[in-house]
Amino acid sequence: MTDDVRLRRGRLSLGFSFFVQGVTFALLVTRIPAIQDQYGISDGLLPAFLAAVPILAGVASVATEHLVKRVAPSVVLRWAQPLVLLALLGVGAGGRMWHVALALGAFGLSVGALDASMNMLGVSLQRTYGRSIMLGFHASYSLGGIIGASAAWAGAHWHLGLFVSYLPAVVLLLPTALAGSRFYVDQGAPGPVGEAGKGLGPGGFGLLLPLCLVMACAYIGDSTVSNWSAKYLQDVLGSSEQLATVPYNVYMVTTLLGRAVGDLGVRRFGPVAVVRAGTVVAAGGFAVVAAAPGAWTGMLGFTLLGIGLCVIVPQTFAAAGRLAFEKFGPGASDTAVARLNIFNYVGFLIGSPLVGGIGDAWSYRGAMLVPMVLVLVTLFYARSFGVGGARYGVAHERRAGDRAVDVGRGGNRV
Repeated sequence: MTDDVRLRRGRLSLGFSFFVQGVTFALLVTRIPAIQDQYGISDGLLPAFLAAVPILAGVASVATEHLVKRVAPSVVLRWAQPLVLLALLGVGAGGRMWHVALALGAFGLSVGALDASMNMLGVSLQRTYGRSIMLGFHASYSLGGIIGASAAWAGAHWHLGLFVSYLPAVVLLLPTALAGSRFYVDQGAPGPVGEAGKGLGPGGFGLLLPLCLVMACAYIGDSTVSNWSAKYLQDVLGSSEQLATVPYNVYMVTTLLGRAVGDLGVRRFGPVAVVRAGTVVAAGGFAVVAAAPGAWTGMLGFTLLGIGLCVIVPQTFAAAGRLAFEKFGPGASDTAVARLNIFNYVGFLIGSPLVGGIGDAWSYRGAMLVPMVLVLVTLFYARSFGVGGARYGVAHERRAGDRAVDVGRGGNRV
């Protein structure tokens, strides 16, 4: 098998892994009201359940940082994804509080390993290609989110139980994900030898700190949509249960569209300009949601949120991997991605109870202004995304030499 074919297959299989995770996560978060009803979880207790998932995922991401020093990220991803799918099925299968607690705990641990290893492979593939393709992987995640949210809407519309709603997705996606995992491509690019090539050296965390803050703020915004959009539309804007599943779907549609063209934008204008533009649009989206007089205006706000937030997270992973690789070597890239991924969960951990607490104590409209302000913090750290080589393109490909592989013009197709 030629390197060209191997990389094409690796890119397709990794894109499918992102897709599967998008379906899985959407099926979970868009049925939160149904999960509450099935297990009798009160509004006061719900934030604790939602917070437990990112805490455990963060623990698993730390463990993955050390695990990939012994086994390839592809091995971690190959087995983490089936565990995530089985944990989702477990959420729908129980009837008592401890059942859902156990299932959500398993979901959190497995999803932490999955997210870290999946983005490690994406960053290393982008480096091998020598041009921006990371947004394309996250576009696959968005496409999966659209399908998952649509399936959740159908389950709510036909009053299907959670287990019945989740079972077809698990039966279909689990074996196909395992089959595709045979084609994952781990990083093979040579890097510096010695201890510096095995992880982040002195000053590594300082190098990543601005990007960690951006990641946390971006996921505070994202978690607000995924954890609270359904309840916000239903409880604040007076929509039906079926319509309440739509905002997340709309959000995922707009993230798909934004990410589908995002790699082209990065190559043309650079990551700094793209991230700044996305930040401003996202802040405007939160303002519209907070002021919305009805459900349809609220969905306009979620549309703007999808367009704005969609570029920030993939570019943050890409920037962290690139900076760590250039300074400390390829082993540092995986370490940087794993550590940055922790702030994904920090954002979820802060965002979910923060919005819920402010909503209960004051108002959910006012609560929507908090992630708006936090997302705007990204404007102060946009320069951390770098210039020049951060766009990849011709100059980077020249530096990459034999490691840059051009596989055609379908830059965003995965």
